[in-house]
Amino acid sequence: MTLDQLRIFVAIAERSHVTEAARALNLTQSATSSALAALETRHGVRLFDRVGRGIELTEAGRLFLPEARAVLARAAEAACALDDLTNLRRGHVALVASQTVANHWLPSHMRRFRERHPGVILSLRIANTRQAGEAVAAGDVDLGFVEDELGDPRLRLTRVAHDRLILVASSDHGSTEAGLQCVSDLARATWIMREPGSGTRNILEDALRVEGIDPTTLTVDLELPSNEAVRAAIEVGGVVGVLPLAVAQPGLASGTLVEIGFPLPSRGFHAVVMKERSLGRAASAFLHEVHDSDPGPSA
Repeated sequence: MTLDQLRIFVAIAERSHVTEAARALNLTQSATSSALAALETRHGVRLFDRVGRGIELTEAGRLFLPEARAVLARAAEAACALDDLTNLRRGHVALVASQTVANHWLPSHMRRFRERHPGVILSLRIANTRQAGEAVAAGDVDLGFVEDELGDPRLRLTRVAHDRLILVASSDHGSTEAGLQCVSDLARATWIMREPGSGTRNILEDALRVEGIDPTTLTVDLELPSNEAVRAAIEVGGVVGVLPLAVAQPGLASGTLVEIGFPLPSRGFHAVVMKERSLGRAASAFLHEVHDSDPGPSA
């Protein structure tokens, strides 16, 4: 049974005439008659009786007519749903992002997208870089955003923006003026770190290795799960740590934090997708909008 057969059956039933139904459907009379005959033969039932020059529904036809109309109505609803999805009148995009991206970069893009497409729902989970990659790979979300590279060959990363990391200490931390006058002094400092798997921590550890410092030998006082928590702990004093500039900026402006000169690379914010999984229309549209935004370094 096909939708075309159902449409032909309903058209004939509504007009009690094969020729008029064929004309309404823009079909030949023979094609219309053949489709009806195929439907009746396939199910071993007569749907119409010929009465004089016209036709009328049999009992089976009368019982089948509301079912056929219901199926056609449901098919029309399904077609409308696909049209809505295609035209971004409805949809849902599940996002995951690492701390810095989720707290300081992504929300403005989500808001602008919602203004353009109010029928598309955006949901966001926050995780560290490694966890975000795992969520994308597992299919738990449609799209991820992280601030560090991922070594998972199943994932494709696209740079969509830049970010700057800085080394900071409390403004009353005496070592910022005396004890940290050269890079080697960092090995003797007490640190506040993000948790293992964090993109911020990975970049810091790579930069320390470049300078000949083994990160495993550092004195780490606390490992904390967010940049805001790291900032609050550093402001207490006596420790150093690395923060995104956007997170450190309030403390720098108020004087509770000071920047320590240390070469940290600019890092990219990356969109993460599964290579072998196609994005839905709404997710593709969101990625396109984010990718077309200004990717210049944050300031």
